[in-house]
Amino acid sequence: MRIRSTAVLAASALVLAALVMGNAVKAAEAGSTPASADVAPMTPESAWKAGTFRYRIQPGDLLTVSVWKEKELQSDVLVRPDGGLSFPLAGDIDAEGLTPVDLQKILVERLSRYIPDPVVTVSVKLIGGNRIYVIGKVSRPGEFDFSRPIDVMQALALAGGATPFAALNEIVILRRENGQQRALPFRYGDVEHGKGLRQNVLLESGDTVVVP
Repeated sequence: MRIRSTAVLAASALVLAALVMGNAVKAAEAGSTPASADVAPMTPESAWKAGTFRYRIQPGDLLTVSVWKEKELQSDVLVRPDGGLSFPLAGDIDAEGLTPVDLQKILVERLSRYIPDPVVTVSVKLIGGNRIYVIGKVSRPGEFDFSRPIDVMQALALAGGATPFAALNEIVILRRENGQQRALPFRYGDVEHGKGLRQNVLLESGDTVVVP
């Protein structure tokens, strides 16, 4: 009788252990599964506040570069159409796509050959290169400069919104990367209703939003 009771208790313990492990696995899987597959991308405001957005120097930008205690090394520098710039003692630098901090580090490295521990400051005085284009059936098509992150919906707002006959679900963003152009689809109707929010991407300099 005792042997039978012991066997019954052991079997019950195994069943209980299996149930506990099964529930733990389900809980772990539930915790690792996103609540929704349609997660909104980082907004321009959150990117700015989080510090993940960094201004990228573009051709046409006017920069102010100064070296502390070196009056002859304080001047405004225009970024050429090829993306390069020249600075005394540092020579020619390919600045396109760099942040002001990136450029500052390069200048410090090059000027260190002639000046002990140079303190360099780089700031953007005039934005002339970071711009996007909105064309097609919008109220105010054209080019728009930007210094803070901007997404597709905001770009459409800058252009005055779409006209009554625009095909809002056939909008595309043309983007050139590594010499190749690609088209990113944008369905206004989805985003307007809080769906497909990943389409509302942050625009990059040179992007063209086409509203057919």
